[in-house]
Amino acid sequence: MSAAVPLSQLPQSRSAQIHVLFSGYVGPHTASTVTFIRDGDTLAIVDPGMAPTREDILRPLGALGVAADAISDVVFSHHHPDHTLNAALFPRARFHDHWAIYQGDLWTDRPADGYELSPSVRLLATPGHTPQDITTLIGTGEGIAACTHLWWSEKGPPEDPFATDSAVLHANRERVLSIPNLYLIIPGHGAPFTPSTATPR
Repeated sequence: MSAAVPLSQLPQSRSAQIHVLFSGYVGPHTASTVTFIRDGDTLAIVDPGMAPTREDILRPLGALGVAADAISDVVFSHHHPDHTLNAALFPRARFHDHWAIYQGDLWTDRPADGYELSPSVRLLATPGHTPQDITTLIGTGEGIAACTHLWWSEKGPPEDPFATDSAVLHANRERVLSIPNLYLIIPGHGAPFTPSTATPR
């Protein structure tokens, strides 16, 4: 049985807006799902990884009236290149992973678990795919959304063939699915979906 996410580690506000800039996929070609989050002055990108071209990320961002150099924060769900390759598109951002924040020549150690990126955005340690995976929890007016690589897409896969620890991955799926008011999962390589009893656990 997996432990529930403490309420103190959930977003304390519900003011964020989410826009999926690019829906990823896996196959002969691979791309990550790239998400933009707006919460007040925090303008964040999650997983600026592989895409057919850089414009596939920048064009939809520009359509929202946001320039690449306005992005304040970038979150890596983990350090596989298909999720990090286009990080340099955002030159002014702070970069967040499982154990630190990086900006310019400054490396600030901190555990990701429970870290508050903004009042509506929290990071959660969710290893399994890799030991360093994190999930970004976003509080919106509709509920809580999760950007995560615990699922590649709505169909799972039920067993992640590249998971470094399948038992931990399944426990963290259960943990995320137990979050109150979870209404949306934004997976690593697919379109957002609403969790249901059919969601692989």
